[in-house]
Amino acid sequence: MDQGETGIQAAVAEERSPASTGRRGAVVAALMLAMALAALDSTIVSTAVPQIVGDLGGFSYFSWLFSGYLLAVTVTLPVYGKLSDTFGRKPVLVAGAAVFLLGSLLCAGAWNMGALIAFRIVQGLGGGALQGTVQTLAADLYPLKERPKIQAKLSTVWAVSAVAGPGVGGVLAAYADWRWIFLVNLPIGAVALWLVIRHLHEPERESAGRPRIDWAGALAVFACGGVLLTALVQGGVAWPWLSAPSVALFGTGLALAGVVVVVERRAAEPIIPGWVWRRRTIAAVNLALGALGLLMVAPSVFLPTYAQSVLGLAPVAAGFVLSVWTLSWPVSAALSQHVYGRIGFRDTALLGIGTATLILFGFPFLPYPGSAWQPALLMLLLGAALGLFQLPLIVGVQSTVGWAERGTATASVLFCRQTGQTIGASVFGAVANGVLASRLGGASDLDSVTRGLDGDGVPEATRHAIADAVHAVYVGAGCAAALAFVVLLLVAPRRFPVLKD
Repeated sequence: MDQGETGIQAAVAEERSPASTGRRGAVVAALMLAMALAALDSTIVSTAVPQIVGDLGGFSYFSWLFSGYLLAVTVTLPVYGKLSDTFGRKPVLVAGAAVFLLGSLLCAGAWNMGALIAFRIVQGLGGGALQGTVQTLAADLYPLKERPKIQAKLSTVWAVSAVAGPGVGGVLAAYADWRWIFLVNLPIGAVALWLVIRHLHEPERESAGRPRIDWAGALAVFACGGVLLTALVQGGVAWPWLSAPSVALFGTGLALAGVVVVVERRAAEPIIPGWVWRRRTIAAVNLALGALGLLMVAPSVFLPTYAQSVLGLAPVAAGFVLSVWTLSWPVSAALSQHVYGRIGFRDTALLGIGTATLILFGFPFLPYPGSAWQPALLMLLLGAALGLFQLPLIVGVQSTVGWAERGTATASVLFCRQTGQTIGASVFGAVANGVLASRLGGASDLDSVTRGLDGDGVPEATRHAIADAVHAVYVGAGCAAALAFVVLLLVAPRRFPVLKD
């Protein structure tokens, strides 16, 4: 156990005294507020898009409000993970929150769509630090037996944000101004920053000389990730998959991937060290959580369309069908410690993802057109299954590394999950559009068919085609879940090599 680990645990022991209870609570509140900034972002912005486009224009490329932010968050996760291992969590979290708040302030003052997209990317540069560092600090501050408590609280933040975000964004856009959806971040972030600066105290570590930062590796990772993710996000949307832009971007991305490998092998302190993939436990969890990101696209992106167009629900009711999984997920995650305490991290995750596989494959067998409670029940069960799957893997990986490697390990699994979501959006979008075109003929795609359709006014043939398209997506998600099951079963060790606290 290194000095950073020992000092953190000593700090935790001190905080357990009655005199330090308030400090510990303040640090937890700061982490939850910081996570809320990242969790609320996409959901609160999505409901204000009509007002933003109406004010600034730029409808043809407004999707980059989300894509640009996602790209910036994803490609910076490995960089921030390494920086937090080098300089400590607190300075990285403070810097990331400051950049996020600066981006929020700039977004509120945007004068056209291009400027707003650029400022959203600035937000994303800070959002990567928030997501990765908060998760790492949660593991630093709590021993293994108590870690599920803070992780469950962070999961609850995501759940509440998923439910409340659209409503808050809609109210601000309708009764105030869309710019307030960015300004509301400022007081939340200011309180989080104040709590972190005042109450989070990391131990001083022995200096091993001037830190060597792999800036060349960071730049290569950023460039490679940005190019490849842009190709995935825009392929089949802004241009055909086999067009010159797609080929050029994928070719450039693969060339940059080779540059990353060369640079990282030569670096003294690489941004993405080789041990992230050489250790069976971390490699298996990386792949499994990448599959989780892939399968999460099915419900989060396609279920609302299914609920409105096939079931004929209003947007609010359709949102409820999706949001029920955010109720069972944190509850299941909080209770998962009682399961993995008995059967281990891997077997608990296998139980969760095995159940999720059956649920996803069961979706196409729902009666047509069916009732709203049927997909809602499946989503409730899916949330419970994924709570048993994700949290044990994250806690397990964090428990196999010391303080000096925990930021990098945590960032790697989050990076793989984010990348999986990006790939899933592209792959499943292509699957849905292909099924829809085969059912309706021509070059129909899901967006053009469902745009402006009222649930009760959808022609019967179109409703059947949309149902078939979403069913195909859920089958693909079930395959991703099955892949995660196989990876854990064959690659992950039955017992994770947990370090003693």
